[in-house]
Amino acid sequence: MKNLGKMMKQAQEMQGKMAKLQEELQNSEHTGTSGGGLVHVILNGKFEMRRLNIDPSIFSGDDAEVVADLIVAAFNDAKRKVDEFNKNEMAKLTGGLDLPEGIKLPF
Repeated sequence: MKNLGKMMKQAQEMQGKMAKLQEELQNSEHTGTSGGGLVHVILNGKFEMRRLNIDPSIFSGDDAEVVADLIVAAFNDAKRKVDEFNKNEMAKLTGGLDLPEGIKLPF
């Protein structure tokens, strides 16, 4: 019975840590760039786009397709950074414990 109480306490602590991590992810910002810094996409830790910055010089031509490609590339760069940040934060929370495939915390 003593172990059950200890496990419950640990589960509650983990739940608190998970809530804190959720808030940290929501508030974190990760910038992806493309086109040599002409396009910046800023995502939070939950992959929500916060801002999009496009250097005005990019509009000197008529090639909208290039602009669209640069936005996609910047988004993907930011997404990669969010993935890495989330993975590192989760490793801190779980103490480096590898979770079984398919279990993706905190989502």
